Formats: sequence, C-alpha cells, structure tokens
Amino acid sequence: MLLRNKSYVKKMAEDQIRVDGRKLDEFREIKIEKDVIKSAEGSAKVTIGNTVVLAGVKIGIGEPFPDTPDEGILMVGAELSPVASPEFEPGPPGPDAIELARIVDRGIRESHCIELNKLVIKEGEQVYMINIDIHILNHDGNLIDAAGLAAIAALIDAKLPKVEDGKIILDEKIGNVPVVDKPISITTVKISNTLMLDTTADEWDSLDARLTITTNNNGDICAVQKGGEGYFTLDEIKKAVDFAIKYGKELRKIL
Repeated sequence: MLLRNKSYVKKMAEDQIRVDGRKLDEFREIKIEKDVIKSAEGSAKVTIGNTVVLAGVKIGIGEPFPDTPDEGILMVGAELSPVASPEFEPGPPGPDAIELARIVDRGIRESHCIELNKLVIKEGEQVYMINIDIHILNHDGNLIDAAGLAAIAALIDAKLPKVEDGKIILDEKIGNVPVVDKPISITTVKISNTLMLDTTADEWDSLDARLTITTNNNGDICAVQKGGEGYFTLDEIKKAVDFAIKYGKELRKIL
C-alpha cells in the first residue's frame, strides 16, 4: 500500500530528493542471518530496511535432465504472501513471483555459482536436486536485490546430505554445496528521469523503469533484466552498470 501518492514521489524525484532523506545511491541498513531454519539444508534471512526476505534450501535426489546427464539440478521458486503486503494475493504464484524467481535463478545459473557437475551421484541416473524457496515476509521495496542476496546466502549455508544405497540420509551431511561464486543483483530504478537504488515500496510503485544487473566475483555482468514501461538512455545504462559493479562488490563483503 502506498503511504504517499505517486505524484508526490515523482515530484520529489524530479528535485533529486528521496522521501526518506537518503542519497540516491544509498542503501538502507542490511542484515543477513544464516541457518535460521533448522529443518532446511541451508537458509538465510535478509533484512534491507523494512524489507524482509527468507530463503530456504532443500536438497533431494532424482534423475538428471536428459540433455545434462553430468549435472545436478537447480530450481528456484518464490512466494509473495499476503501477510507481507496488501498488494499480494493468495493463490498460486503470479507473474511478479515468477519473474522474481527467474531473475534470481538466472543470476545463480549464469554466474556458474554452483559447480553442478559435483552434484552427480551416478552419471545419467542420479543427482542432487537443489531447491531454493524464497518467501517475502515483509515488502518495503527492493525485493529483487533482497531475494538474490537471501538465495546466495542460503546456498553458502547449505550442506549436502549423505546418499547411501541410492537413498538420501537427511540427518547426515557430507559437506557444503559446491558454491564457487557469489552473484549479486543490483536494481537501478528510474523515477522522473532520476536514478536511485534500494527503493522503498512507495518508490517501487512509482517507478517508470527498472534495470537489474547481476555481477559475479570478478565484477563481470552475468544477467540483466529490465522492467517497467519506461526506458533507459545509454548513459543511464552505463551508470546502472557502474552501480552494479560498485555495490555488488560491497554487498559481497557482507556475505
């Protein structure tokens, strides 16, 4: 629910001012807690300002995909619960939840964050299946960045269960999930020709366009997603890339 109407937020943005007084590229306080769900193989809760996102990792075993018999399986899902915001509706995942999961999935997959070949139990027959479930506990903007951060933090926390005689033994762990990179997504939002980061719910609902850029440990771009009906100029895209590299490095330190 908007606390302030869109015209007010846009007028503030035109004057290069944010409603909460932060600088345009300033993030709110970020807190990361790992191992918050004892029944999961890995978990993390990320708080950015008043936005709270929980990610849990569950690991099972199954057959690999026919075109990748020598790789494990990664799946990402997201839930936008009505308890997190009156804007969210109950029922199966809608377009926003599906897009959120796909952005997080793409960043992890395209950065080659997980060594999927090390998740093979018996090539062509049995592999580990990693499921990342993202739950929005409270929505006050910047869900994409918070969800991406929670997902990678949960993966870092995750442990692989033992497999014996083709069966999984959940209470026995053999080591960490083979995570070799920490992809970080940074979403630049454009409101009234002003670019800003870490938007609140008011700002998010007032945006003209958004651009999420995910970088890997080397600062290389591995995924991009544009949203909103507005556009970005070439100079604005370059600025968004600079934001992604700079703040991706800073958030990676927190992990």
